[in-house]
Amino acid sequence: MPSETHRSIAIADKNPVIRTGLADIVARDGRFVMTAAVSTGAALLDLVAAQTVDIAIIGWALPDMTGGDVLAELKKRKSQTRTIVYTGEPGDEIVRRTIRAGGWGFMSKSDEPEVLLETISTVSHGRVSFPYVDMEADENDPLGALTVRERELLAALADGWSNLQIAARIGISRNTVKYHLKNLYDKLNVNNRAMAVALFMTQTGTREQR
Repeated sequence: MPSETHRSIAIADKNPVIRTGLADIVARDGRFVMTAAVSTGAALLDLVAAQTVDIAIIGWALPDMTGGDVLAELKKRKSQTRTIVYTGEPGDEIVRRTIRAGGWGFMSKSDEPEVLLETISTVSHGRVSFPYVDMEADENDPLGALTVRERELLAALADGWSNLQIAARIGISRNTVKYHLKNLYDKLNVNNRAMAVALFMTQTGTREQR
């Protein structure tokens, strides 16, 4: 990697306000070169393939894939790009998944801009930057790996909602519902919604029933 003042930064986030804000923070700091800000995982992967990107800051819930998918693809390509996950997802599971997937850093969207810049600087010097997390805490909880959106979908399935109803009530397309459900089934190691609902009810009992 080049010296810190010349390290190139790319951003991938579905929210245009966040993309613009992050790009502005990085550019105004002066220590790094702001390369591009894109909205999808595919666009980031194309960018990394086309030019040098030293550090990528990515949202976890991108429109076309998760941050975990991006990390897996970068690892498959043996990319030298160092990745920092930047997300508003609560809890520690995303931190655990980022670490396991080979990410270099993690940032919460509730953190101050100075913390973001310090995280970038730390990663640019070849050191990982993560908050403390117990890596074994959720090993026995099959629902622990789910995102907030996936838990919402699982609860909707338990309530008997169809894909069309979920799409209409949550405000996403049916194709997006199918994409999230596929990821949901994969994470729970089940084959269909009946198995997913049965697991949900077993784990939650009456706590999340409505």
